[in-house]
Amino acid sequence: MSRTLKDQNALPLVTVVVGSQIPGNKITVITVSEALEESKRVDFDLPTSTTPLLPGKPRWANYIKGVIQHYRGHPMPAFQAVICSTVPLGGGLSSSASLEVAIYTFLQQLCPDDGDEMAKAMACQKAEHTHAGVPCGIMDQYVSVLGREAHALLIDCRSLEAAPVPLVDHRLVILITNSNVRHTLTGSEYSTRRKQCEEAAALLGKNSLRDATLEDLEAARDGMDDITYRRARHVIEEIKRTSQAAEALRQEDYTEFGRLMVESHNSLRDQYEVSCKELDELVNAAMEVDGVYGSRMTGGGFGGCTVTLLQAHSVEEAKQHIMERYNGSPSFYITTPSEGARVLSL
Repeated sequence: MSRTLKDQNALPLVTVVVGSQIPGNKITVITVSEALEESKRVDFDLPTSTTPLLPGKPRWANYIKGVIQHYRGHPMPAFQAVICSTVPLGGGLSSSASLEVAIYTFLQQLCPDDGDEMAKAMACQKAEHTHAGVPCGIMDQYVSVLGREAHALLIDCRSLEAAPVPLVDHRLVILITNSNVRHTLTGSEYSTRRKQCEEAAALLGKNSLRDATLEDLEAARDGMDDITYRRARHVIEEIKRTSQAAEALRQEDYTEFGRLMVESHNSLRDQYEVSCKELDELVNAAMEVDGVYGSRMTGGGFGGCTVTLLQAHSVEEAKQHIMERYNGSPSFYITTPSEGARVLSL
């Protein structure tokens, strides 16, 4: 019996998995995504209690292996599947989480689990940690699982609670602009930033920077180097900005929300240092257009995409202005918040 799974990744970009159970103990996965430059097919044995799935080549298959290894439903049958994704790699649009969640949702049709959505997102996060070697947070997996139409998602990464925040004004659109550059720093710098934040929290005597205030940071400033201070300042202020942004959306105060977006980008550029000249150019160009409320980079930085909140009637003007101002060849996606992963009937 064939199953089709689609993860919309909260964008009009999709990862689709089509497949079926087969006899034996082999798994075959084929990708038809043009974004992948490596092998398009991978075959491997089902994991057992004594022979777990281990990462290897091709790299894209490690996300799939990790999800299978950490899947909560058993016993898992052999299967064959084809994956098609239009989510650009390295663009900060959660392509890996989209793949992980789509595969997990597919597996739920073959051997159902308990249906716990939070556990599903966390299993996909764990897959990225253990098999892709990326110590990512939970945000991308959560929004791919829990995304809701016409809502943003406010995630508490400590309690692991997620609350939808209405974003229903039809006069608004979200413009995603892909810089189409991808600097090689992204992977290594993520781990470095995480380590720096952990060191800052330890210097402040906190389990996490979530527990720290700016007053705590200023009191301890003489005991830490400038880089550690700036990393901590970004995180502490960004946590506050996130809460303020959610409240601004609830109040439909898009001017305030946009101001917070730009403030966030500037902090990511100056304090956290994960932006690049291409992303800065895109943000600056967007903010020069009437009808634009705010713009910021998204994802891990050092290339990838920006996200811009603007009035619907300003979209074409914004795209034209960005193309004129940006020293590169951008790609654009127009979006509104949509549902996360779900099953499609054939």
